[in-house]
Amino acid sequence: MDRVYIMDTTLRDGEQAPGFSMNAQDKLAMARKLEELQVDVIEAGFPIASDGDFEAVRRIASTIKGPRIAGLARTNAGDIERCARALEPADTARIHVFLATSDIHLQHKLGKTREEALELAIKGVRLARRFCDDVEFSAEDAGRTEVDYLCRVVEAVIEAGATVVNIPDTVGYCIPEEYGWLIRNIRTRVKDIETVMLSTHCHNDLGLAVANSLAGVQNGARQIECTINGIGERAGNAALEEVVMAIEVRRRFVKAFTGIKTSELYSASHLLSQVTDTTVQRNKAIVGQNAFAHEAGIHQDGVLKQSITYEIMTPQSVGIPANRLVLGKHSGRHALRHRYQELGIELDNQVLEQIYISFTKLADRQKLVDDRDLLALLQHQEQCANR
Repeated sequence: MDRVYIMDTTLRDGEQAPGFSMNAQDKLAMARKLEELQVDVIEAGFPIASDGDFEAVRRIASTIKGPRIAGLARTNAGDIERCARALEPADTARIHVFLATSDIHLQHKLGKTREEALELAIKGVRLARRFCDDVEFSAEDAGRTEVDYLCRVVEAVIEAGATVVNIPDTVGYCIPEEYGWLIRNIRTRVKDIETVMLSTHCHNDLGLAVANSLAGVQNGARQIECTINGIGERAGNAALEEVVMAIEVRRRFVKAFTGIKTSELYSASHLLSQVTDTTVQRNKAIVGQNAFAHEAGIHQDGVLKQSITYEIMTPQSVGIPANRLVLGKHSGRHALRHRYQELGIELDNQVLEQIYISFTKLADRQKLVDDRDLLALLQHQEQCANR
């Protein structure tokens, strides 16, 4: 099995999403958690964007010793030089340069020809290599770039000194089969492609960011760029917790593994929610409130007998202490008895049946039934029995 490297861009791409901006202190707190998570690369920011971002990248580069620290830059000299200065304190650093390559971006955003863009990419990578041995090049909007031209760009930046080449689906346009085909074509057609690491950076506009990232891995990409909770521009990026656990749970199928300490996933998600003052949707995969919660009686019965019936991973594997059996109108007698037992109360079958009738009526009136409700139901039943 091959190692897949995780580049976390929560502090750069993730922070660019409306409502998710972080100050330097917040970024440092998240960087420390990412270090505990054992990500391979932390993209700490875009140093040219502001003095605050420059200082945040520099503080992270000075403090974090495990992961490689990366900063983003366009292909111009000012960006690259400022990025290099911000990364100076890092034990291991990476300058990440990017340039759009799709005709849509070249025509409507940059006003450049393909040849002009190619020359800018080469110059940017060469300059970055003067400051740093590890240089990543991203072909922005690669998912909509004509494949022959994309291969020319990739080959040129490899010759210029790039060590990592990223093939972003910047606008979340690709479907998995298409994105996998693109990675496979690049691996087949580009000279010296084996000398660099191919990377994925997939957005979630069609809800396919994780699927596309996995398709990239299955076709030879060995770095995934992703964010905690999937935050990022528009609909967000591939969610780190989802790609990591997909690889972990389906390791034999994907034929790959990561170095992530998965038991830190939930705490990383929770910390990001705190520093950005945002909530994670209840049904969010891996870290959502409902990810290991069960209300339906059939499911509760199965989980109580053997959790593997309905849980493909343990909650502990992602840092959640235990699953939850939620008592509501879909719950059955098995779960109701189990919760009373957890409260130290043993019910015989006759009493359980009587309480269950009252429980279902209560559950029809309110979404959830909590422990206070259960104790009140028991008390009412005892009062009725003593009359």
